[in-house]
Amino acid sequence: MATRYVRVQTQDGRIHYGVLSLNRSVQLWDAPPWLGGVPLEQEAVEDYRLLAPCAPSKIVAVGKNYQAHAAEMDSEVPAEPLLFLKPPSAVVAHDANILYPSSSHRVDYEGELALIIGQKTRNCSLAEARQAIWGYTIANDVTARDLQKRSPGPWAMAKGFDSFCPLGPWMVRELSPCATVQTFMNDAELPVQRATVDQMVYGPAVLVSYISRVMTLLPGDVVLTGTPEGVGPVAVGDRISIEIEGIGRLSNVVVARPDPEEPAVDDSAEKEANEKAAGESQPLGEA
Repeated sequence: MATRYVRVQTQDGRIHYGVLSLNRSVQLWDAPPWLGGVPLEQEAVEDYRLLAPCAPSKIVAVGKNYQAHAAEMDSEVPAEPLLFLKPPSAVVAHDANILYPSSSHRVDYEGELALIIGQKTRNCSLAEARQAIWGYTIANDVTARDLQKRSPGPWAMAKGFDSFCPLGPWMVRELSPCATVQTFMNDAELPVQRATVDQMVYGPAVLVSYISRVMTLLPGDVVLTGTPEGVGPVAVGDRISIEIEGIGRLSNVVVARPDPEEPAVDDSAEKEANEKAAGESQPLGEA
């Protein structure tokens, strides 16, 4: 089994990167592994909370990167990678809830492979892009599809709600180019999405090289590589599980997003001021 790198919060509230053992204990590290972190001398911990495997400064996502998915969206494969951003605040961990917003009536799952960037990368070649990819994890590019269709772009609302980017459960360094990506709904036996990584239109190194010509990628940043055919809607109570061969399984349950309470506003003073101003602006009557 590949080494599983995790990010956890210990009982004292501190956040650490580390390595997960077969007995589920974690050997803590003093820094992220891509920044030269090394194991701490203390014994492995058993009481911890599993977090998203990294804390990116940005999440760069790619649309329509599988030909069959582009077809199901009634569109052509883009001539160049189609990029959009998801905010870091959208990231949640394995087993965290996906919050279904009341402003949407169609929220979709999108299982996909995520790349973890390990070094500052700008204007890089394909060879340099391969070196820049530190590792891999699983992502769910949750999308409010009705809001996406309402606006031609850049999809900030449709893709950017809190909890709309589950990541995890951990990271691995190596991945087969033929690894299978599958999405399951409510622990069903058959997947609703299934493809292999090598079916991408633009492979991981091509994507990183292309993105680096647009923006600088920093250590810990995440690149979502696109989702296969078979996207579909979720409902409150659904469990979405995404499996990638050689990594593991990312699972999250959909819950209703609590609507914020509208604050009570005392606008009587404002109304009085407006009425006074309106009265003062009236023309004087004839004598």
